[in-house]
Amino acid sequence: MPKRIFAPNLPTAAPYAHAVQANGFLYTSGQIPFCPKKNELVTGDIERETRQVFENLQAVLKAGKRDFSHVIKATIFLTDLDAHFTAVNEVYAQYFDAKKLPARSCVQVAALPMGARVEIELIAAY
Repeated sequence: MPKRIFAPNLPTAAPYAHAVQANGFLYTSGQIPFCPKKNELVTGDIERETRQVFENLQAVLKAGKRDFSHVIKATIFLTDLDAHFTAVNEVYAQYFDAKKLPARSCVQVAALPMGARVEIELIAAY
């Protein structure tokens, strides 16, 4: 039976769970650089934005009793792959052990919620 996970202090702007645990995996919903403390989107610097996304993902993983070492797949959505790919990669690398990197996809999309420039979703194993 799937279990819905909700991270404390992270808002849900639409009808969804922050994550769902099912069949030995934790599937996170995509996270954008929304700062729950300030109740606003982090903007202006793609590195700061990406760090906020990872802070949100960390809260979701923690609520599901997981951490980044359990992540087996990451999907990154960027509104401008050419402009932001390298900077997002640099921040991304800070959250994963180089010897235990997950599989990953990175795609360019036309738009993201609230005008965000980066969104990331994860799959973690139990």
